[in-house]
Amino acid sequence: MAGQAMIDQGRFLEVIGAETELMAQVAHSASADAPVPTCPGWTLGEVLRHVGSVYRVARRWITDGRRPEHWQRKPGPGQTLEEYFREGRDELVAELSAHDADELAPTWWPADRSYGFWRRRMAHEATIHRIDAESAAGRDVSEIPEDVALDGIDEALTLWFGQRLPLLGLSGTKTGSVGVRTAGHSWIARAGPTETVAWRCSDAEAQRADDLVTGHPDKIYRWLWGRAGPTAVTVSGDQDMAGQLWALLRLATR
Repeated sequence: MAGQAMIDQGRFLEVIGAETELMAQVAHSASADAPVPTCPGWTLGEVLRHVGSVYRVARRWITDGRRPEHWQRKPGPGQTLEEYFREGRDELVAELSAHDADELAPTWWPADRSYGFWRRRMAHEATIHRIDAESAAGRDVSEIPEDVALDGIDEALTLWFGQRLPLLGLSGTKTGSVGVRTAGHSWIARAGPTETVAWRCSDAEAQRADDLVTGHPDKIYRWLWGRAGPTAVTVSGDQDMAGQLWALLRLATR
């Protein structure tokens, strides 16, 4: 089931629109120089610039058939940061909307070579960085809808943990497994010096893992992405493997 989203593909386009609009509104009402507590070293303006740049990379990757070497990385002359951000969003959404989700497209994940990969990836890109924007603006972080959070948990584990870490040549120092369980869904993430893999599983299988992480989908999603502290979730076990999972994901997603 790797690569298969847990929600309807049309939902991702809705998420991109809603999350980027909220991000733009938050950025418009706060200083671009505001520091981002959830991404130390970044400012609110950098969050907006980053997402605008990533959306341009994604669109060019699709249209060029390979990872682009050059793209507009910052606002052009006379262009505001918000205009740059919105333009990148609009061009990407237009490209994604013009094709069926299951239509073939170049991606960096062998498990999913489709437009659906980019719909999903860019929806979660917006969701995570909307959290950063709200944090920088000093606002209460808006809760992630349960269906989006569940799919985001799946993407964080199967894509970033199971695919990105091996691509970076990173692995765990201890061999063991972590079960993740929330809202009737379960996963296993297993790491060690020779493997880094994750998959959906039964509740019983998750219970047999070395550590078990449980909590609200919104909290687990944010925890996996380093946007929530250790106490946001409940960990059963000696916590060593859960700590390793969290640390490895920080390396994969930075």
